[in-house]
Amino acid sequence: MSTILVIDDDPSLRHLIEGAIAEYGFRLLFASTCETALGTLSHHDCDLIILDCDTAGLDPLELTAKLRKADPRRRIILLANQPTVQTALTALANRVCDLLLRPLQVEDLRLAITSAVNECRIHDLGVVSADQNWVQLRVPCDLNIVPILQKLLTILQSDLPEETCEGMAYAFREMLNNAIEHGGKLDPSKYVEVLFCRMKRAIVYWIKDPGEGFDPRHLPHAAVNNPDDDPFRHVLVRDEQGLRAGGFGILLTNQLVDELVYNERRNEVMFIKYI
Repeated sequence: MSTILVIDDDPSLRHLIEGAIAEYGFRLLFASTCETALGTLSHHDCDLIILDCDTAGLDPLELTAKLRKADPRRRIILLANQPTVQTALTALANRVCDLLLRPLQVEDLRLAITSAVNECRIHDLGVVSADQNWVQLRVPCDLNIVPILQKLLTILQSDLPEETCEGMAYAFREMLNNAIEHGGKLDPSKYVEVLFCRMKRAIVYWIKDPGEGFDPRHLPHAAVNNPDDDPFRHVLVRDEQGLRAGGFGILLTNQLVDELVYNERRNEVMFIKYI
């Protein structure tokens, strides 16, 4: 039976969590202060920690770092009302399983908790740099890691127009998915390198996968190569090859960013949005 420690001083949140996961039989422990939480952890092995960043009298960023330092593979979920850039960077640097934003939905909470307990792989993430203007990562080739990275990097761009922010988030997700699936062959022992740069007048992403590259003329599973008279041919090809639904990544990314370029082997891609 998995044990979950909830660090929070809000009884209504505790009831929400209890209701969300009642059917799973998890053991729930609660702490309302940092001292109580650390004391609980000294006596109990906890599979997951849920930390409310808005708990009164608590420095959630300092506590997150302390929890991670004590156990580098500890699984953590953060909750927040209004995540700041520093919250996102702390979540990234300390490789949290998820960052949930209020108002919380029961189904989102349930999915985040069960995913963190059963398949959180973000502890294998390599964080080379977690500066708000320069985020550099080594990402295991596991698609389960992509959503949290997309969420955290999107927060670093949240001051931009909503359309720009959403467009870059989509482009990043699709290009990283492609790198993991096709370049890394979904092998979690292999890594994709990711660089995010926030400049005064541009957002820059660079992604390098461990594969041999590809010939853009031979991508039958991608929408970019569909014939004019059969705009969805790639859907059938992907189904035959057992690939996830999609295939529109390159096509739509070209429309969402201002520049997209590959290296000669095409196992590295850079895309830029001017702001």
